[in-house]
Amino acid sequence: MDIQLKLPDWLSRINTEKAGTLYNRIEQRAEFVIELSRLNVEYNTGGPFAAAIFDIKTGNLISAGVNLVVPAHCSIAHAEMMAMMLAQQTRCTHTLSGCQLVSSCQLCAMCLGAIPWSGLKSVVCCARDEDARAIGFDEGDKPDNWIEKYTVRGIDIIVDISRSKACEVLKDYAKKSGHIY
Repeated sequence: MDIQLKLPDWLSRINTEKAGTLYNRIEQRAEFVIELSRLNVEYNTGGPFAAAIFDIKTGNLISAGVNLVVPAHCSIAHAEMMAMMLAQQTRCTHTLSGCQLVSSCQLCAMCLGAIPWSGLKSVVCCARDEDARAIGFDEGDKPDNWIEKYTVRGIDIIVDISRSKACEVLKDYAKKSGHIY
């Protein structure tokens, strides 16, 4: 039996068209993933979360993912996991050293655990954990002081980039009675 996770057609097009596109500033990267999260809600193709992997040195987009938990019937199909898997496949390696993950929201416990294993050196988060919890999502139990612990491991963590815009997407999803899990 094979396992297949399929990105929505609109995101596959974006990944093809935007691959290698230069995003110089963190704010540009954040705006890009927030727009993807908004589109995922608008097209009703998954939850209100998106993430993308960028080359740290060049700022080039490597891959983007959105939350597909409900449509894929797969609890691990989070935006961050999708973006990491696609980047690893695109680069033909299991490691994402030299890469930055930008997520529309702080990572849940599962995605947070995948960061050191993936080799990522930088993580940028837009909305906070508490923002996702405010609309009913369960983000799981995370280590206390996780930001400091990841920093000690050589992983830079940057938070609250374009937070208010990311929160708007979460609130819109809740207003539309999106599936909360």
